Formats: sequence, structure tokens, C-alpha cells
Amino acid sequence: MQLKGLSHCKGALAFALIMDVLGGASLLVGVFAPLELNGQDFGDLLVYTGALLVVLSLGGWVLWYTGNIEGLAPGKELGHISNAVDRLARNLSRRIHTFRSRHP
Repeated sequence: MQLKGLSHCKGALAFALIMDVLGGASLLVGVFAPLELNGQDFGDLLVYTGALLVVLSLGGWVLWYTGNIEGLAPGKELGHISNAVDRLARNLSRRIHTFRSRHP
């Protein structure tokens, strides 16, 4: 069974999901578990680490979403001047799609 929404950029999706799970678990453990070793509290370290992992997962989500954009119309067809973000998204989507088609 193949899901159409997950057809491209499975690596970016896996990265984003793993970072979200690890970051969320680290945040919850850091907030709710009493973590003391030799009188020093390590809860803050886990909270900051979890927050960093969740922020890193945003990059994976952006890559996954961008890689799944298909059929981007050129700026002229949309009736406006193509800007740098449109070109970047289109180029990134094409590169990911061609890489995936070469390496099944």
C-alpha cells in the first residue's frame, strides 16, 4: 500500500518525525522527572536539548513539504512576477524529484 502524500522525500519525513519524538520525549522528561546527579539538576539540559531537536525538525518538515510540491506553475501563468522564493521552491522540488527517480 502506497500513500500518495508520502511518495516523495521519505528521508526528510523520517528525520522530522524522529526529531519530534526525541525532542518531545526530552522535553517531557526534563520537565517532569527529577534528574539530580551529585546535587546538580540536569532537567534544564534536557529541556533545552528537546527544544533544539524540535526546532531542527522544522527543517525536515519544510524539506518534506517542499519536496512534495508538484506541478508548480511558472510565475507568468500565475499572473505575477516570479520571485526568488518561487524559484527556490521549484528548483528544490525538481532536484529532489530527479534524485528520487535516479535512485529508487
